[in-house]
Amino acid sequence: MTDLASPLARSSLTADRRARELAELAGGTVVDLLVVGGGVTGAGVALDAASRGLSVALVEARDLAFGTSRWSSKLVHGGLRYLASGDVRLARESAAEREILIRRTASHLVHPLPMVLPLTRDVPVGAALLARVGLGFADLLRRGVRTPSSVLPPPRRLSVVETLGMVPGLREEGLRGGLLYWDGQLVDDARLVVAIARTAAAFGARILTRVQVLAVQNPVSGTAIGVGVGVGPAATAGAGAGPVEVEALDTLTGQPCRLRARTVINATGVWAPVLAPEIRLRPSRGTHLVLPAAAFGGTPTALSVPIPGERNRYALVLPQGDGRVYVGLTDVSTDEVVDLPVPDHGEITHLLNVVSGVLATPLDRADVLGSFAGLRPLLDGPGGRTADLSRRHTVHIGANRVITVVGGKLTTYRRMAEDAVDAAVTQANLDAGPCRTSRLPLVGAAPRRALASIPAPRRLVARYGTEAPAVLDLARDDPRLLAPVAAGVDVTGAELVFGVLHEGALDVDDLLDRRTRVGLVPADRAAALDAARSALTHHTVRTG
Repeated sequence: MTDLASPLARSSLTADRRARELAELAGGTVVDLLVVGGGVTGAGVALDAASRGLSVALVEARDLAFGTSRWSSKLVHGGLRYLASGDVRLARESAAEREILIRRTASHLVHPLPMVLPLTRDVPVGAALLARVGLGFADLLRRGVRTPSSVLPPPRRLSVVETLGMVPGLREEGLRGGLLYWDGQLVDDARLVVAIARTAAAFGARILTRVQVLAVQNPVSGTAIGVGVGVGPAATAGAGAGPVEVEALDTLTGQPCRLRARTVINATGVWAPVLAPEIRLRPSRGTHLVLPAAAFGGTPTALSVPIPGERNRYALVLPQGDGRVYVGLTDVSTDEVVDLPVPDHGEITHLLNVVSGVLATPLDRADVLGSFAGLRPLLDGPGGRTADLSRRHTVHIGANRVITVVGGKLTTYRRMAEDAVDAAVTQANLDAGPCRTSRLPLVGAAPRRALASIPAPRRLVARYGTEAPAVLDLARDDPRLLAPVAAGVDVTGAELVFGVLHEGALDVDDLLDRRTRVGLVPADRAAALDAARSALTHHTVRTG
């Protein structure tokens, strides 16, 4: 029987826990903070607030990491692009947050990634020199935030032989060498969101998926509006007032419910204007392709390929360690905010053409195993292209006492959450301690030396960290759970069961599309459906 006092039990998200905690809230329990949105920012807000001692509930209309958070490039980057555009502050913030993730809070999920910028005929000598200067400044930031060179080595110039040795699929003709640099890579962005949410749950946060917010009712009229990161004069207008009431719907049962909180944070990304109509966004679609690693010579090294005709824009070739490679990333303005954005033909063709320009064997559509797209919640601003808009975030306090945090990047989610909770604490006069999340390990995290000694396959340790043995233990009575769920797929049945028992998975989509990434390749998803159904049918338990 599971020890309910164990760290695993305290952080576990189950269907039973969800039902019990939702009933408590619907029954009249007032929490200090209600977070709307279960992406990386919303989960980060829940963890920040709960770890400060606040009572917290997070409600998500669908599933954790359902939206933009699972469609990233899986990079935890140091802000090199922001340096190129002159935004040194944002670049330094990115480097600092990368240091926190890769060495303190998510060392099992974030790993050093070597990246090569090939110096081809399309990269003039002047452009190559400028790139080297940019990489040098980025390395200064790395040293400034005290990320050691043993974790992220400094950049250096490669000879032609060295470049081809690291990326054997490159075309040798016209190649002058390459620039090698290092950044952080997430093994899985959706797993990061789940880890943050479970860590918040261990601090007492109620994590409630399939709860859709319909309306926010403000018991105080005439509240002023404050805009910007931090707290303006209007931010205390709600202090001492009655709780904010939120009308919601439990989409699992169809039952309406009324939730009450002293303050509400809107962390819904591109959907933020639904609760904060005054927020102006210009969403941008970013598309990635999924290809076999064999098409690139099976290299573990990433590629950064300059896009012809563009300044400081690159296509990325990102090995995933599972026989797959992601190729991205487009930046297409769109007015269509949908649950599942779909890449268009032009984006796919564009990415294939750019990357093929540096390969010995060009790619074609037959190489594409799958594709995915996400919507960036960019703040509206001057400029004709979304690619030129700032990636900074803002915290906005609305007239309905809803605090909206929007913009930003996955890498800086923790800082976004800190700013939002600071605003909420001041606005609602909450009794909270200081932010702790810069040194708070997520579930599964441990120093790299400790991770290396865990008695489990390296692949599992990279995804579950210190919890990898618990995943293996699920197969103690049924060794068949150690087998892959489909041919050519690394994911095992034990991982699906773990998703049901501990990670809040409620249906096959949760398991195949978010707790694992089997669903990125449609053929793999179809082959794994039976295993996912079996995990849900035979391994759901009640925790009392």
